[in-house]
Amino acid sequence: MKHVAVIDIGKTNAKLAIVDLTTLTEVAIRKTPNVVLKLGLYPHADVDGLWNFILESLRDLNRAFKVDAVVVTTHGATAALVDDHGDLVLPILDYEFHGPDEIAEGYNSIRPDFSETGSPRLPIGLNLGAQIYWQQQKFPDAFSLATRLLLYPQYWSCRLTGVATSEVTSLGCHTDLWAPQAATYSSLVETCNWTSLMPPMRQASDVLGPLLPEIAKLTGLDPNTPVYCGIHDSNASLVPHLLQHKAPCSVVSTGTWVIAMALGTAVPTLDPRRDTLLNVSAYGHPIPSARFMGGREYQILMEGRTREARDEDVLDVLKSGSMLLPSVVGGSGPFPDQKFRWINADKFTPEKCHVAVSFYLAMMMATCLGLIGAEGDIIIEGPLASNMVLLDMLSAATHRNVLVGSSASTGTTTGAALLVAAKSPQPLGLHHTNLELVHLLTSYSEVWRKMVNYDT
Repeated sequence: MKHVAVIDIGKTNAKLAIVDLTTLTEVAIRKTPNVVLKLGLYPHADVDGLWNFILESLRDLNRAFKVDAVVVTTHGATAALVDDHGDLVLPILDYEFHGPDEIAEGYNSIRPDFSETGSPRLPIGLNLGAQIYWQQQKFPDAFSLATRLLLYPQYWSCRLTGVATSEVTSLGCHTDLWAPQAATYSSLVETCNWTSLMPPMRQASDVLGPLLPEIAKLTGLDPNTPVYCGIHDSNASLVPHLLQHKAPCSVVSTGTWVIAMALGTAVPTLDPRRDTLLNVSAYGHPIPSARFMGGREYQILMEGRTREARDEDVLDVLKSGSMLLPSVVGGSGPFPDQKFRWINADKFTPEKCHVAVSFYLAMMMATCLGLIGAEGDIIIEGPLASNMVLLDMLSAATHRNVLVGSSASTGTTTGAALLVAAKSPQPLGLHHTNLELVHLLTSYSEVWRKMVNYDT
C-alpha cells in the first residue's frame, strides 16, 4: 500500500490530499472552501457541494496516483442525523449557529457535570449535545425519523461504504456525550433517549469495508479499496507523536482552532470556565486539552495585510511594548469573557501588526499549555507552525523546546494516513530562537501576563 487519500474537512476549508506512505508527505492536494449554507431551517453544511468535491477529487487524483486506501478526518462539534437509508433527516447544523442558545436553560438542567464528561459548557453549538437537544426540541417530527447519529468523520465514511459506526475521538471532543475516564457514553445519552441512535463503536484505524460499488464506479477507484473509520482532526495530529515521541510532551495543533494537548501527564484539575477539556486519543486515552480559535483570530486580524516581518519590526514591537490582549473571538478560549484591546499600537505598520498578532497567539498557546499542566517539549503542527515570530515567543514564554515537524502544514493528514500503516514519522526539527532576543521576548511575555490580569 502506497497512496492514501485523506479527506480532510476543516471548519474553513476542505481538502483531499494524497499521502505517500513511503515518505509520509502530501504528493497532491485539492482544496475548496467549506461553505455554510444560510437558507433553509438553519445554517448548515453544504454536504452536496462537499460530496461532489470529494468524488471529483478522488477521480482526478486516482488517475495520477492510484489510491490504495481512503481515510476521513474532520473538525469536531458536528454530527448527522440519518435514517435507515443513510439520508439526512435534518441538515447538518453549523456549530457557529446561535439556535441552541435559545433553549440553553433546559439543556443546562440535564447535561452531565464536567467531572463526568470533561466537557465544558460552551456557547452556540460547540457542545454537540446541545445541538442534538435543540434539533430534537425544535423539529420533533423530523428527529423521530432518525435511526442513526453519525459523528462527522463517520458520516462521510458511511457515505463511502454504507457502514454506520461511532468513534471515540469525535465523541470525546466537548460533546457532553462521552465519559472519557469511564470510556462509555455519558448519562446524557440515556436521559435524552439517544442510546438507540448510537451505532456500533469502532476504532479510528478499523477498516469499515470497501467502497460502495457505485462510488467505485464514479471515481474509478478499485472496488476493493478499503475505507477506514476516520478521526477527529486535532486527534489526527496527535497520532504521529503518540507513535514516536517520548512523553511527557505536548502537541499544539493549529488550524481554525488551536488545540493544546498534554501527553504523558496525570489529568490535572481542569477549569471548564477557561475552555479546558478532556479530549480522547485514537487509542481511547483521556488527553487534557485547552483551546482557542487562533486560526480564525489570525484571519480576522491579518486579512489583506502582509504576513512577513523584518528583524527591525520585531525589535520595535518588543521595545515599544506594543501588544494585543485577549480575546479576539470571545465566548471560548482561556479568556472567554474578555474583549480584545491593543496596547501602544498607534500608527502600526502591517509588518508590526503581524509581529504583535503572532506574539498574542504564542501567549495564548502558552496560557493553554499552563492550564493543562503540560510538561516537556512542545510540538507544534499546522499552518501557524511556519510562523517564526510566534515560535520565538512560544519558546521564550514557556522556557521549553519547541519542535516543528518537517511537514508542518500537514500534521492532520499525515496523522490520518498513519491510521492505515503505523510507522515512524519523519523526525521533528528543533526551533532555534534568536538568542539575542530571548531576554526581550521573556520580558514581553511577563508584561503580557500582567496586563491580562485574569481573575481566576
